[in-house]
Amino acid sequence: QVHLVESGGGSVPAGGSLRLSCLASEYSFDLYSMAWFRQRPGEKRDIVAAIGTKGGTNYRESVQGRFTISRDNSKNTLYLQMNRLKPEDTAIYYCARRTSSGDYPFLGLLGYYWGQGTQVTVSS
Repeated sequence: QVHLVESGGGSVPAGGSLRLSCLASEYSFDLYSMAWFRQRPGEKRDIVAAIGTKGGTNYRESVQGRFTISRDNSKNTLYLQMNRLKPEDTAIYYCARRTSSGDYPFLGLLGYYWGQGTQVTVSS
């Protein structure tokens, strides 16, 4: 059973930084590609960044250059470093694992398990 637990959310002023973490409780973390999604108020959940098993990454255009996705397979942990935060980054952020193993560093929307989410609020 996949169990993903996010942490690191909070409230920051515009221009600030946060680092989200996601601990995956499974033995074979390194075999799965991962991603971060977010759901802004009144909108559908959408992908923010993805990282494959080989370390390749992709980002949605609005966060390119500000956010960095990374993983530490020795700790079964996924990260999202968020810099120069904007009020429009306010959302619930979800860690996600691909349902199938393999390298998939792309911004797909389907085929994921999600965690429970962590709130990020950026004030202007």
